[in-house]
Amino acid sequence: MSTPQQTVLIIGGGQSGLAAARAARDHHLRPIVLEAGERAVGSWPHYYNSLALFSPAQFSGFPGFTFPGDGDRYPTRDEVVTYLENYAESLDVEIRTNTRVRAVESDGDGFAVHTTGGDTLAAPALVAASGSFANPHLPTLPGSETFAGTMAHVADYRDPSEYQGKRVIVVGGGNSAVQVAVELARTATVTLASRQPLQFWEQRINGLDLHHALVETGFDLLPPYWLAQLVTATLVIDTGGYQQAFATGLLDRRPMFTRFTDDGIEWPDGSREQVDAVLFATGYRPALEYLRPLGALDQTGAPLHAGGLSMTHMGLAYLGLEFQRSFSSNTLRGVHRDADHVMAPLAAHIRGSWKATAAHQVRPSMSAV
Repeated sequence: MSTPQQTVLIIGGGQSGLAAARAARDHHLRPIVLEAGERAVGSWPHYYNSLALFSPAQFSGFPGFTFPGDGDRYPTRDEVVTYLENYAESLDVEIRTNTRVRAVESDGDGFAVHTTGGDTLAAPALVAASGSFANPHLPTLPGSETFAGTMAHVADYRDPSEYQGKRVIVVGGGNSAVQVAVELARTATVTLASRQPLQFWEQRINGLDLHHALVETGFDLLPPYWLAQLVTATLVIDTGGYQQAFATGLLDRRPMFTRFTDDGIEWPDGSREQVDAVLFATGYRPALEYLRPLGALDQTGAPLHAGGLSMTHMGLAYLGLEFQRSFSSNTLRGVHRDADHVMAPLAAHIRGSWKATAAHQVRPSMSAV
């Protein structure tokens, strides 16, 4: 049985936060999940309409809670939303929706979490699992301030309708960049601009999805530094039509342009081209500004951590960071392993702390007293 002193506060109720809640429950702790949105599904409802998982259903679920239906299919965005809602209900843990965290500060040997609603909660341990969707990365390029066309991040993209018939540059080289570029190319003139060449991996090999091989070979568990040695280009999982789309001229790929002009862009060879829109699929950065008062971030806003455990504060951990511990760290299929990894030392820290003092417990804000 857990006690009030054995509480772990979890910021974020998406896939990472729910994985953390399950791990905390399994360690007989009391998880309290603080979710800014109306539902404990994270950012999934806000992704573009055509998004589907790049891994089959059988590899994409949490332990003991498989996706229903055919295990070889690739669940859609909306299926993932439903899956996460059902998983959250199955956990039987406290999830406080519409609860946005404003700031976190030290509170003795623990943490004080201040919400935008004016409440303060305190606990000896904290998991930052708020993801990165709220912090899309837009590179700074010369001339962008005078570009007359449309600039947007893929975080704001839903479907091709607003780009129909236009000249569009998609910036990026990952799965999402390629998927969106190919989708747009059916109704617009599209070039994919990336800093590295693309390296396509066939999604199905001898009738089996490549994730069978990733799991069997242990590639999914490789630490990031090994991955960097093995991969020299941007990996793209090819569903069967991406590489063909480039080969047949539906769209093309060019090295990243160097600057914006008033009505377009300038390519590395100095040539200029008029374009209507530039869509950045350039990734995200951890959305952790609420930890700034704590002093847990570096100057760029990145967390100071080792494998998800804070290097600045005992009792603080992270989940859902890209390449946190492996190739699959920030995915549905991989985040549960990181959750188990960080929760064991958090549980040991919590139990050591509450035995020494009874001061750390979740408490209501003064306005509620």
